[in-house]
Amino acid sequence: MEVYFGFVAYLLLIIGIGVFAAKSKTTSLNDYFLAGRGLNKFVVALSAVASGRSGWLLIGFVGISYTIGFAAIWACVGYLIAEFLMFIFLAPKLRKFSEENDCITIPGYFALFFGEKNTLLRGLFSLIIIIFMLTYVSAQFVSGGKVFENSFDIERETGMILTAVIILGYTLLGGFKAVSKTDIIQAVFMFLALVILPIVAIVQFGGWLIVSEALHNNSSNFTDYFSLSLWGVVGFLGIGLGSPGAPHILVRYMAIKNTKDLYFSGFLGTFWNIIMAFGAWLTGLVGRAYFPNPEVLGGDAEHLFTQLGQEIIHPIVFGLLIAAIFSAIMSSADSQLLVAASSVVSDLYEKVFKKEEVFDEKKLVKLSRVVVAILVVLALLVGFHAEQMVFWLVLFAVAGMGASIGASIVLTMIWKGTTAMGVITGSIAGIIVVFLWSQGGYLHTNVWTIYSLVPAFITSVSINIVVSLFTRKNKPDNYRW
Repeated sequence: MEVYFGFVAYLLLIIGIGVFAAKSKTTSLNDYFLAGRGLNKFVVALSAVASGRSGWLLIGFVGISYTIGFAAIWACVGYLIAEFLMFIFLAPKLRKFSEENDCITIPGYFALFFGEKNTLLRGLFSLIIIIFMLTYVSAQFVSGGKVFENSFDIERETGMILTAVIILGYTLLGGFKAVSKTDIIQAVFMFLALVILPIVAIVQFGGWLIVSEALHNNSSNFTDYFSLSLWGVVGFLGIGLGSPGAPHILVRYMAIKNTKDLYFSGFLGTFWNIIMAFGAWLTGLVGRAYFPNPEVLGGDAEHLFTQLGQEIIHPIVFGLLIAAIFSAIMSSADSQLLVAASSVVSDLYEKVFKKEEVFDEKKLVKLSRVVVAILVVLALLVGFHAEQMVFWLVLFAVAGMGASIGASIVLTMIWKGTTAMGVITGSIAGIIVVFLWSQGGYLHTNVWTIYSLVPAFITSVSINIVVSLFTRKNKPDNYRW
């Protein structure tokens, strides 16, 4: 019962924030999906970090760290660098453009950037977001199911449904404002959990030197930062290429109140990111010292965080650790649902299929809530049939969006020769590579199984440049930047 006390207290806090946020004005799509572009620098910093990490960090990455050891750190280096650079260079441009052009979605950014009269760009990127976001959200529901299964002895499928219902509740209530406010609490819970758990575990084991010796005795490769092949290291670093393609992070930049505050948000967010990454990595390592035999975890390394917490933490505090995992899950899933819903309502419905009609904004907000509920059901169905681990399920979604949205948005901001046709063909080519490359796995021992985002991103950029060179009519004189 003590475990339930801490966890339920957390849930009541989150739902309370959702109810409070619901009292705020949400009469337009700009309010519902971007909080009226009124978020302060602290909210943007912590919500961008929290929504970007998801159950991937506390469930998936901790499991990978437990499995391969010191070399797992490379999976964090790429995104830490990429997201800092995004705050400093990409975010100010995106914020400025989105306000000047009344743009509230990423598909809208591409459509308005090229001044396209047709709806091809908007429709293409809307479909990309919907497809890969459903995969991403389903990974969060799978994470939630694993937590309920391992912590409260509830069947995984039932745990997934409970996770979905909780997230759906406060997302429907307050929209982006509720999501961003709860992200602050969730970021703090994640931060504390990833500091407290590994420190307590190391102290109880006898200190870091004893932990390190136990790890080395288990396997000398485990304490080798370069135990992966060269392509394995490159693949892990390549995870950072997915960050510019994460719409749930990009919309945070669009929602900040003052563009100048993005620099402060960048440094604060990066500090938060580094501490959480190091804590998750350390948790996986000390967990291997505690449980050298993976069979103790039921053969699933992604149970480590909860299993370790049960072993060494007081039940009430353990309940709060479970809340931290849910913080990671919820902070991503709610944002991803809103991003996908905005693509359905604002882009596909309003701007593509019904572009000749004028809509009442309040009705569109109501429709958005219905769409969020539908997306939750679809993501659950995907999750029920997902056989891959959370770590790889997330990386598949990251690869798809990174090779299309990420590669394209970076090119539009650094090269004035980019054309609409270049973006379209490059994005499609990148996604095809992701699907084909992923069929052989992600990280093994040969070149053909490097993480799919790396070759897909390179392909997308290359084809974008080549096609743009052939399709631009003259030297651009209206380049945005």
